[in-house]
Amino acid sequence: MRISSNAPPLVAPVTTPPAATPVLAPLAAVAGAFTLAQLVLVPPGMGLGWDESVYISQVSPHAPAAFFSAPRARGVPLLVAPVAAWSSSTELLRVYLAVLSGAGLYLGLRVWHGLFPLRVLALAGALFATLWVTLFYGPQAMPNHWVAIGALVTAGCFLQAKARATAPPYSLRRTTLWGAAAGTALMAWMRPTDAVWVSLPLLLLLVGARGWWQPRLAAAMAAGLGTGAGAWVIEAYVQYGGLVRRLDEASRVQGGLGWHIAVDDQLRSLVGRTLCRPCTGELPHVAIYAWWFALPVLAAVGAAVAVRARRRTPTLVLLACATTAALPYLFFIGYAAPRFLLPAYALLAIPLADGLLSLVTGPGGAWRPVAGTLVALALVAHLGVQYAVLKRTVERTTAWHRDWDRVAADLRRLGVRPPCLLTGDYAIPIAFYAGCASAAVRGNNANITREGILRTAERVPVATLVSADGTPPAYARSWPAHEVAGFRLHVAPRER
Repeated sequence: MRISSNAPPLVAPVTTPPAATPVLAPLAAVAGAFTLAQLVLVPPGMGLGWDESVYISQVSPHAPAAFFSAPRARGVPLLVAPVAAWSSSTELLRVYLAVLSGAGLYLGLRVWHGLFPLRVLALAGALFATLWVTLFYGPQAMPNHWVAIGALVTAGCFLQAKARATAPPYSLRRTTLWGAAAGTALMAWMRPTDAVWVSLPLLLLLVGARGWWQPRLAAAMAAGLGTGAGAWVIEAYVQYGGLVRRLDEASRVQGGLGWHIAVDDQLRSLVGRTLCRPCTGELPHVAIYAWWFALPVLAAVGAAVAVRARRRTPTLVLLACATTAALPYLFFIGYAAPRFLLPAYALLAIPLADGLLSLVTGPGGAWRPVAGTLVALALVAHLGVQYAVLKRTVERTTAWHRDWDRVAADLRRLGVRPPCLLTGDYAIPIAFYAGCASAAVRGNNANITREGILRTAERVPVATLVSADGTPPAYARSWPAHEVAGFRLHVAPRER
């Protein structure tokens, strides 16, 4: 008997359901806890810092734009513009940045799924998110945390693209190309030089690669770097007379880039010195920086684990990118700030987590009680140190910002209201608090002459800030002086 070709089959064919997008709840939990910890431990009412006021003033109607020195890039003003362009609320801006940084951490870890076990990624996120410097700068309008997120995204998407293109079915997903471009663009918009240093190992791998996928991935990364760095280069020709002159000026502002061993400076900054310049004094207690010397040891353990687990390439790429990210801030700059190393910490976190988990679990995943207890105790002590440093840093920073707010209030009381001009010590952040323009006749932020200040005083209120142990400039010595919050305010007579 003939069976019609249109008849249904006697046995239904077995179909494989489409692969569902994995639910990465552990990563989401880490990112959510990071956001919550920022809002609790770094109060949104802490006030704005010096660099923050520079970046925010570029897009905020609250005050005239502050002087934008050569090393700075326009990424942070773009980042804060959705809030700062219409609201002067620091609290709202902090909440916005805390939520955004939590989402960024999730995405930065998410792109590594499939390259490392989920538990490794979750622990890596927790290790990075509980550093005091990560918690402190996550909700701030500063570039370094975002360079760290961009570094994770770039390296992860690079390796995902390479892995798919060099193994069956030999495909190249557009999402990995877009991710590599977006990660490099984020870094380049925030700090173009950091983007180059972080991407250097990846670019070297591309140069040595052969295959149909190499030009596409290279083009994606070049587009990302060009998007951010291109804006910086264009601005160099428009405002600084060329790229070489801007690079020279940036080097001068940073104290002259060259061979400088700043390892000890970074150790001193770990006590909570947000800017260690000049970085003098004794090293802090060993408990403050002991974790720093554990990093290379755990990195070596992570590398050994990666060889056994057949994930050598992702681990070595992470270690290489972390090394190049840290290199300029350890050996080529004459001062330190703990935030400079955030990209290196983020990249190191994954192999470190891999190494830690290998110490507390056996080959079959069984828990090692003795090793597990020792590692847990070490992590608890580490968290205690990080919390103590964060608490002191937040309290000290909040006190400084309150003093600046008091000075701004006194300026208004003395008649120095917008439009107005402020010069002298800490003029840039306090001017933003007061809604004034800021100016300097010398130093890294020089943008006016003595004659220019005097001419401005004939049109609008002008005041000069002098620290308690300082002396006023010659043009302001005859101006009436007022004491407030450790400063002397020399206010130009209104009749001028």
